[in-house]
Amino acid sequence: MNESILENALSRKNFSERAKFTVKSIVALGIVALALLLPQVVHIAAGRSGGVTWLPMYLPVLLGGCVLGVAWGAGIATLAPVVSFLLTLAVGNPMPAAERLPFIVTELAVIAAVAGLFSKNIVKNGWAAFPAAALAFVAGRASFLLCAAVFGSGTQFALPAVWAQIKAGIYGVVAQIVLVPVAVTVIRYLLQREK
Repeated sequence: MNESILENALSRKNFSERAKFTVKSIVALGIVALALLLPQVVHIAAGRSGGVTWLPMYLPVLLGGCVLGVAWGAGIATLAPVVSFLLTLAVGNPMPAAERLPFIVTELAVIAAVAGLFSKNIVKNGWAAFPAAALAFVAGRASFLLCAAVFGSGTQFALPAVWAQIKAGIYGVVAQIVLVPVAVTVIRYLLQREK
C-alpha cells in the first residue's frame, strides 16, 4: 500500500492507527467540503460554462489523491459528486446532472487513484506531484472518453460532445497541473518540517 504524505507525517509523530484514521477522515471531509463549495463559487462567478472550463471539483479531488493516496483519494472522488448531486437535487438544480454523474464519478476516481499512485514518490520528493497531476488528468480524461465511447451513444455524452467538453476544460486542466502540485509541495513541506 502506498504511504501518503499525510500518513507519513502521522507515522513520524507516532499517531496510533485510530488517531491516523480520525485525522485522515477529517482531512478527507474537508476536501469533500471544498469539492462541494468550489463549483458553487465558480458557477456563481463564471456561470454554468465555468464548471466545464475550470473543472472546480477536480482540484480538491486531485489534491486529495496526492495528499491522501489511492484509497482515500478515490473515496473523496466518489463521495464529492454524489453528495453534490444529492444536495443540489434538493433545491431543484442538480450538479452534476444525473446523466453526467456516472461519467464524472468514474473520471474523478481515476484521477484521484492515479495521483495517489505517486504518493510514495511525493513523500520522497515533492516535485513528483507535477507528473502525478499531469498523468492523473491524462488518465482521467481518457477514462471520460472511454466511458463516452462505451456508454454515451444516443446520449448527450456521445464522443463528439465529450471531446468538446475536454477541449473546453483545457484551461482548467493546465491551471490545476500547476496549482495542485505547488499546493502539495507546500503541504508536504509543512508536514515534514520538524518543530
